[in-house]
Amino acid sequence: MWQILEHKRLDRRLKSLPMEILKRYEKWKDIVCISGPQGLRAIRGFNDEALRGQWKGFRSSRLGQKYRVIYKIEATNVLVKVIDLTSHDYRKQ
Repeated sequence: MWQILEHKRLDRRLKSLPMEILKRYEKWKDIVCISGPQGLRAIRGFNDEALRGQWKGFRSSRLGQKYRVIYKIEATNVLVKVIDLTSHDYRKQ
């Protein structure tokens, strides 16, 4: 069983997201909790991929046409840290 930690700024972002994206994010969390990141790679709709450049070491999953969840895996702790849920803007802040 995987553990998911969400960044503190994610609470504010979740309030402004469309309901459809929130539902997909909850489904994403369910899949990660049960089968980890390998489960995400098995479902093509999430288009899970490693990021490059300034986001090297992080991964991204598609929640919709416009929205992505950015996260990092810590395999030693069986932990997934959700950094951001963004409208496809990968600039670090």
